[in-house]
Amino acid sequence: MKRDIYQKLIAWKESGARRKPLVLNGARQVGKTYVLNHFGKTAYQQVAYLNNEFKT
Repeated sequence: MKRDIYQKLIAWKESGARRKPLVLNGARQVGKTYVLNHFGKTAYQQVAYLNNEFKT
């Protein structure tokens, strides 16, 4: 599945050692997790996935 944000993620990766941390916010169920997992698997050798959802 092709996403428009993917090219921006590639540009973020190529921005060098001084790049800022990546935080992706957005509406529910639009593919944020999918695109980040796909980006991680294709652009890096190792990926760490952290989910900050807290249920009480």
